[in-house]
Amino acid sequence: MRGAGSSAAETALRLALRALAGFALGLVLWRAATPAYDRVLAGFAEPVIRLFERPPATRLYAEGSRVVVDRADFPSSSDRPALPADDLTFDVILLLTLAATTKGLLRDRAVKGFVISLLVLFALHVVALVLAVESFYATQLGAWSTATYGAFARNVWATASHFWRLAGCFAAPFILWWALIRPARADAPAGAQGKSPFRRRKKG
Repeated sequence: MRGAGSSAAETALRLALRALAGFALGLVLWRAATPAYDRVLAGFAEPVIRLFERPPATRLYAEGSRVVVDRADFPSSSDRPALPADDLTFDVILLLTLAATTKGLLRDRAVKGFVISLLVLFALHVVALVLAVESFYATQLGAWSTATYGAFARNVWATASHFWRLAGCFAAPFILWWALIRPARADAPAGAQGKSPFRRRKKG
């Protein structure tokens, strides 16, 4: 039993170290790539938002870790609001942390699942930015918000945006890891997964 306990402790330690390495790598990449990534997000989110507008008026551009919201109908002398974008995208760190704990991560199936996960997460980030801008329009511009958005629309946009920030951004990496990356463990050779310490030897 002592050997089994020691083996379990070593396995847990290796898992913790892999998770820590994935977290560190994710944090470094997220911080370094955020300005450029936010520009890409703004470029994809802008045409989606303009689909809801008649006439199209929204312009988005990134400044550091914030996305500036501009509109053709804003007075030229008014300030342009900026929305934080880094809190919409930090969940990539969680995805990399979870991926790092997966055995056989460099196998074809896991790499494919990881790439698909990143693409899905990018699409979700675009949606999250759209929700953030629409929620801002619906609730933060006073009389203009009330005149442009009905009560139902204001509640829908605000609820959807808050849901992503409070729950969706945490749930998405777990779901993607569980569905697309974790199954790669099944492809690992039997020897790589270790033998059960509770397996009995056959007598005779």
